[in-house]
Amino acid sequence: MDNECARVMLVDDSVASLKIAKNALSDSCDVFTVPSAAKMFDLLERNKPHLILLDVTMPEMDGFEAIKILKAKPETQAIPVIFLTNANDPASELEGLSLGAIDYIAKPFIPCLLLKRVELHLTVNAQKIRLQEQAAKLELQREQLKYFNKNLQAMVTEKTNKVFHLQSAIFSIVTDLVESRDSATGGHVARTQRNLKALIEKLQDLELYQEEMQEWDLEILLPSAQLHDVGKIANMDSILNKMGALTTDEFEEIKKHVELGVKIIERIEAQTSDNDFLQYAKIFAGAHHEKWDGSGYPKGLAGKDIPLLGRLMAIVDVYDALTFIRPYKEALSHEEAVQIILKGRGSHFDPVLVDVFMQVADQFALAIPGSRQ
Repeated sequence: MDNECARVMLVDDSVASLKIAKNALSDSCDVFTVPSAAKMFDLLERNKPHLILLDVTMPEMDGFEAIKILKAKPETQAIPVIFLTNANDPASELEGLSLGAIDYIAKPFIPCLLLKRVELHLTVNAQKIRLQEQAAKLELQREQLKYFNKNLQAMVTEKTNKVFHLQSAIFSIVTDLVESRDSATGGHVARTQRNLKALIEKLQDLELYQEEMQEWDLEILLPSAQLHDVGKIANMDSILNKMGALTTDEFEEIKKHVELGVKIIERIEAQTSDNDFLQYAKIFAGAHHEKWDGSGYPKGLAGKDIPLLGRLMAIVDVYDALTFIRPYKEALSHEEAVQIILKGRGSHFDPVLVDVFMQVADQFALAIPGSRQ
């Protein structure tokens, strides 16, 4: 689907909001304005949009009630819904996301940002539909392979690899969506995945933690690391991109991304029987903020009670956060980051892994702009 012919439905009881949003989107999309949820349902009987922008606060039927009906009907449940709101209420935002909304956009709109957010979601949804179609075709092909002779095992392997790459592509799109909401962390996922690989390969060379690693499949494990921060999709933009230090309440809200990430992965897991990829991803998401001394979150695990994957990700995640700019801080140098990680040996980080990190730290530095390749 090309965004130029995408159909977007604006549902808002505010004439001013409808006008501003329509003006912002009309050059890129076919825009339908609707003043109430009831009229939206009337229009949906004749015209199915690719995206609905739905106001939360409306008379007679609010956005929460409307999305429940949309998601309950087979003919409309797949239409992506973005909520429009004047409120700054994390609980309401989380409720909307749990009901099936894919995003929140705050009013009053900044037209150019509204357009970019809508274009992003239209692109992601179009890719999702194409990938689902491909996945359905591949699933059919896999069923057909069951009737082939066992000597055609090479064909079965080829098709399985295609499904794996498709799965990785889908999760890459999810990851891109998370990073698009956290404007300061662009490239974070790719860098942490690269540095994680270097750390694991050094562990193998040194024959450390062999028992824990003997069953690992790195071809699946490393791509799964891209989902370690997937829970941030439910955090508010205003917190993710806040300039300056977070308040105590804001930090507690950010911390929720760990458990939310695990829940998101578990929901995906429930829909598939081939879930080795997701098992790794769930550990990365749930354990990368635990600390060796037990002062981390969400469970306060300590020492080797923390899964090895979580202990590894803790180092690469912190290194990347230190060496790249964030809204609340400037980037530190590679040398400063190394010293902070070394100082955290035995408190924040597994001391064995810190020693291994020191042997590959120069490889981590290669991801920093201006470093020598």
